[in-house]
Amino acid sequence: MVAEPGGSDDEKPQSDEAHSAFSRPAGTEPPAAPPEEDHPTSEFALPAGVTPEPPSGGSGSGSGTGSASGSETIGSAFAPPSTYSFRDSPPAFTPAYGVPMVRLTKEAPWQDRMRTMLRMPVAERPAPEPVQRHDEAGPAVPRVLDLTLRIGELLLAGGEGAEDVEAAMFAVTRSYGLDRCEPTVTFTLLSISHQPSLVDDPVTASRTVRRRGTDYTRLAAVFRLIDDITTVEGEVSLEEAYRRLAEIRRNRHPYPGWVLTLAAGVLAGAASVLVGGGVLVFAIAALGAMLGDRLAWLCAGRGLPEFYQFAIAAMPPAAMGVALTLTHWSDVRPSAVITGGLFALLPGRALVAGVQDGLTGYYITASARLLEVMYFFIAIVTGVLLALYGGLQLGAELDPEARFITHDRPVIQILASMTLTLSFAILLQQERATVLAVTLNGGVAWIIFGAMSRTGGLSAVAATATAAGLVGLFGQLLSRYRYTSSLPFITAAIGPLLPGSATYFGLLGVAQNELDRGLASLSTAVATALAIAIGVNLGSEISRLFMRVPGAVGGAGRRAAKRTRGF
Repeated sequence: MVAEPGGSDDEKPQSDEAHSAFSRPAGTEPPAAPPEEDHPTSEFALPAGVTPEPPSGGSGSGSGTGSASGSETIGSAFAPPSTYSFRDSPPAFTPAYGVPMVRLTKEAPWQDRMRTMLRMPVAERPAPEPVQRHDEAGPAVPRVLDLTLRIGELLLAGGEGAEDVEAAMFAVTRSYGLDRCEPTVTFTLLSISHQPSLVDDPVTASRTVRRRGTDYTRLAAVFRLIDDITTVEGEVSLEEAYRRLAEIRRNRHPYPGWVLTLAAGVLAGAASVLVGGGVLVFAIAALGAMLGDRLAWLCAGRGLPEFYQFAIAAMPPAAMGVALTLTHWSDVRPSAVITGGLFALLPGRALVAGVQDGLTGYYITASARLLEVMYFFIAIVTGVLLALYGGLQLGAELDPEARFITHDRPVIQILASMTLTLSFAILLQQERATVLAVTLNGGVAWIIFGAMSRTGGLSAVAATATAAGLVGLFGQLLSRYRYTSSLPFITAAIGPLLPGSATYFGLLGVAQNELDRGLASLSTAVATALAIAIGVNLGSEISRLFMRVPGAVGGAGRRAAKRTRGF
């Protein structure tokens, strides 16, 4: 105790060690109390007249549990909240039926298994089961990520959809034992991130797709490599995968340039026969398409952008149609010549891929693909309009009211549609083993379209969507049978359904300053193109509904790609 100032003199003061640093020195008076309004108060202090409630065992503010009667006690707003420490944390909620364990059936194709994984929440994904062996130190993470990006680059440059590219990248990383990998695919950029553990820094790599080329033979070879990597029976080391990937890149195209030019001519000629042309029209349309293809090759060799290549390639067929009009041949249809040339240029592959990306939730990539399709279409419109305007200035009489004779030659039209599909498959550089199947698929598509539109009298857009849906269904089944991509069995088969005639009549109406009729025909062409793309995607999705898709044990269905319901 510190001696009081008025204490006895006999009391001996204590040592200095007993003094507190905050004790009042001897001989000083205590300060006067400050006014009430000058008292500093805390905003968490209890107001005057309010007493804190004692904590109750069963209920109270922040306790998180109710009383025995089920009533809920409303505590004071000033009561101290309950803490959520790791010792007093509330129990985790578990459904009455338990949490289903996810198991992926190894009998299903890797596309379905990886698509199921991508559409699954990260917390519910099963741990990877490495298929490929590696040493005790684990796989070389940078090399696995680089190999994955190179494979994804070839797939994206070949025209695969964004979801299929992500599934392929996910399959490669999981086969080499990398968990917690997240691939991301956009129109020109591929990236992948791997987090070794929750306390380690993630490893991220990216790659830019600068050149795109159509080679379905190379695409099929990449799919075979991925299938070997994801198969338990096969052992593909990183060095072997790099070697096979380099061979795929170095391989020459299966068809030389002159075969591609000839295929473009045959495609245009077959399309002209579909819209009512004869043998002479076939020859003239083929000649115009081959001339346009050679001019496009020449421009590509000079580094001219694709927009100008399409515009220049569209001009020779249109110019030949105008020249036939000037000669006044009564037995030749100039409109069929121009329409055949348009069939060889319409970007059906990019349109289907763009709509498919949009329907599966990849909106950025879908927007970029559809913008590319729009640029190509504008280029074709520019080339054809230049030729049509030139013909009108020279006095050419192009009849926009002409109608093609397409319903009285079913056998010829079916053969022409199959020829068109065969030529389209060659232009896409498909493997010879898939050419026959896609040719038959294109013939079936035209039979369905003709039966619904010509014989049944239904809407051409509805008939096109139905035929495209069957193309997507058969293409998906054939791809599952061969364990490869579905594009080689689908893209060429939709060739006979492309809106070449509607596009021509729309451009002719614009060239003759009849905008109402021209825009109406162009709107029909756009609706037909969208019907093709949506039908193909719907047919593919329907085929997956009836297949055994890997998922959670207990009947959990396949997760859709839709992330919102409008809110």
